[in-house]
Amino acid sequence: MKHRMQLAALAALLVLGACAPVPEHRAGFFVFGTLVEVIVRDVSAEQAQEAFAEVQRTLQSMHRDWHAWEPGPLTEINHQFAAGRAAAAPEDIIELLQLSQDMETRTGGRFNAAAGGLVSLWGFHTSEFPVTAPAPPESAIETWLASSPSTHDIKVQGRFLQSANPSTQLDFGGIAKGYAVDRIITLLAERDITQVMVNAGGDLRAVGASPAAPWRVGVRAPGKGVVAGIEIDDAAAVFTSGVDQRFRERDGQRYPHILDPRSGRPVQGLASVTVVAAQGWLADAAATALMVAGPGEWAELAAGLGLDQVLVIDDAGGYHATPAMAGRLQWADGLRGDIELNVVEPTGPNSP
Repeated sequence: MKHRMQLAALAALLVLGACAPVPEHRAGFFVFGTLVEVIVRDVSAEQAQEAFAEVQRTLQSMHRDWHAWEPGPLTEINHQFAAGRAAAAPEDIIELLQLSQDMETRTGGRFNAAAGGLVSLWGFHTSEFPVTAPAPPESAIETWLASSPSTHDIKVQGRFLQSANPSTQLDFGGIAKGYAVDRIITLLAERDITQVMVNAGGDLRAVGASPAAPWRVGVRAPGKGVVAGIEIDDAAAVFTSGVDQRFRERDGQRYPHILDPRSGRPVQGLASVTVVAAQGWLADAAATALMVAGPGEWAELAAGLGLDQVLVIDDAGGYHATPAMAGRLQWADGLRGDIELNVVEPTGPNSP
């Protein structure tokens, strides 16, 4: 459901300064339509290579099992839902569903992993962008809205899933990368590899750093490249949702691929949202939900989700951040005086 504006690992990027060199081993894997880079520290080359082989097998399995439009377990589940039948599901898809159900509730429907039919309707079940076909007719959008698919239509019965709504079509595009990153971190921890960064096409989680050797990532803004950096000296996930790369364009009209499941239409008002959280799945899903929330609701929703580190760039190029995020950003050289940052206090019942 979304494209992540890239966050790059900036081990050598001068705007963030230098740090003491730490021996690292790296491997890259092309899955989820992007490059997933895994970096490990403080292990032998042999230990790293054995771990990377297991990571590769795990990522390939995830890519196959969770794909929303290529044949596999998830598409078979959706086929069974449409036919009104129960479907067997792997354990990880059941966990993804349960996390998605939780996020749908907590975001008031702004995050809805049952909206795969809407994503397909807009032509975004593709790896080829921009999409140039005409936008779907209003009647088709209204029909989808009337069917009101929700992850809460789905019941878990042991290892089977059953949907009471045949329009329910799962698409984990707004949470799968975050969940996958978390899984890889856990897999490596089971091998006693505890200094790790997993960067999935710019969305990442890092653990096991220290103030002396922090993980460093850069924040990109639409059309501007890297504008700021963030240091991770313990553990954190950094995920961004944005509209500048994947979209539908027709007759001069551009439609972002991030869809509001409440209106059935592309989001408006924000260009990108960056979230820092403890877990990848939460940062991933929250970035999507805050994009859907838009300029008037993102701060309240962030508070409701218990998030205190959020950076928002609006369609006009304005920068807005929570106080904790504002204090963490390290602006790139030459930009400090050019960016006017609006600091917004997240307020709500669950404010951090």
